[in-house]
Amino acid sequence: MALLDELLQWITSGNIMGLPPLAVMIIPLVLGLIAGFFIKKFLKIAIIATIIILIVSYLGLFNLSLDSLKDLEIKYGPTAIHYAVLLIGMLPLSVGFVIGLILGFVLG
Repeated sequence: MALLDELLQWITSGNIMGLPPLAVMIIPLVLGLIAGFFIKKFLKIAIIATIIILIVSYLGLFNLSLDSLKDLEIKYGPTAIHYAVLLIGMLPLSVGFVIGLILGFVLG
């Protein structure tokens, strides 16, 4: 029990850039909750869009050729990858973020 008391005292004492450590630990959890919520909403929209595209493609109103996508990939691909790497680099990769991501996905 002495170890647990010492750990809790260490966590609650001091500050990080003027904020208490518990507040700093809550920030990744809240970011994970928000990200999980938006991922779940995005997946719902993506599934609906995929079904609509498949139906329209089956009826012949839309062509699923990859030739038109190659030009877009060449033009916007490097920029999209650059911003994706920056976004992933900014996300806090911690246990609190992962727990928040799971909770946001399940509860959202």
